[in-house]
Amino acid sequence: MSDKFLYALARPLLFSLDAETAHHLTLPALRRAAALGLTDFISKPAADPRTVMGITFPNPIGLAAGLDKDGSYIDGLAALGFGSIEIGTVTPRAQPGNPRPRMFRLPAAHAIINRMGFNNGGVDAFVANVQASRFYQNKQGVLGLNIGKNADTPIERAADDYLHCLEKVYPYASYVTVNISSPNTKNLRQLQDASELDALLSQLKDAQQRLADRHKRYVPVVLKIAPDIDSEQIKNIADALLRHKLDGVIATNTTITRDAVKGLQYADETGGLSGAPVFELSNQVVRGLKAELGDALPIIGVGGILSGSDAKAKIQAGASLVQLYSGLIYRGPALVKECADALR
Repeated sequence: MSDKFLYALARPLLFSLDAETAHHLTLPALRRAAALGLTDFISKPAADPRTVMGITFPNPIGLAAGLDKDGSYIDGLAALGFGSIEIGTVTPRAQPGNPRPRMFRLPAAHAIINRMGFNNGGVDAFVANVQASRFYQNKQGVLGLNIGKNADTPIERAADDYLHCLEKVYPYASYVTVNISSPNTKNLRQLQDASELDALLSQLKDAQQRLADRHKRYVPVVLKIAPDIDSEQIKNIADALLRHKLDGVIATNTTITRDAVKGLQYADETGGLSGAPVFELSNQVVRGLKAELGDALPIIGVGGILSGSDAKAKIQAGASLVQLYSGLIYRGPALVKECADALR
């Protein structure tokens, strides 16, 4: 009860602040609390190992990328009991992202809109942060590293950025996520189109094999896709994943649709909408992928999980694992155990 009670006390204060300001207060506080052992009171999920992509996940509840873009807070986040932590998205060079304000809460819809724009300190600083974490040093768990392209890199040269980041992060990752689905980098989602995706995956797979030989370790590579795709696009993506022998797919990123939040304050802000409104959109993509992929490729389900029953529905739709993001903002750290308990 204590973690729920404390978050219930903290949430009104955090929600009185600008969303990004609250974010920049909460994560350093969590890091300090973990370093002092103050997170020990948080109820952690019981062990419930799942082997996916050849990796044993201590439990099926992961943290989605986006909360810790630079890998600065890995140890604090690990203290919440996740079965995996995904950090990023990171780009080859540091970039500030889009101008503030760029993150907006829509509490009535349990939703968030963000147009952060891959703000991060660049891949070299990112790798240094990973190396400095106790989580990495002590091999405490599963760490996903999420890679993207710089905003000023022309879309026809996007593969260069992904290949650069893949080479840099490969030695330190449990798995690598290729993010081609953020709506906040111009033309990025164009990479989901058949010809562009085919070319990108071919180069990534060749690089993965070279890196596996060099490091004597095979690191799975997964693709993160958008919810705003139709059944034909789902089929094309599934075909490409199978043809190029990728290791998995994350479904989904945020949506650019606004039907579920019409009339609410901030609903007309540009950016990606996450939280409850993306739940069913994400589930539709998971179901479509499962129909095309069967058991050939695992799906990690993310989008709108705000309860244990939501996590269960994502698994029933066809996911092998789930990830949380916006639900943590609205429900707090108790959501991790609630979802893990529901999937036991």
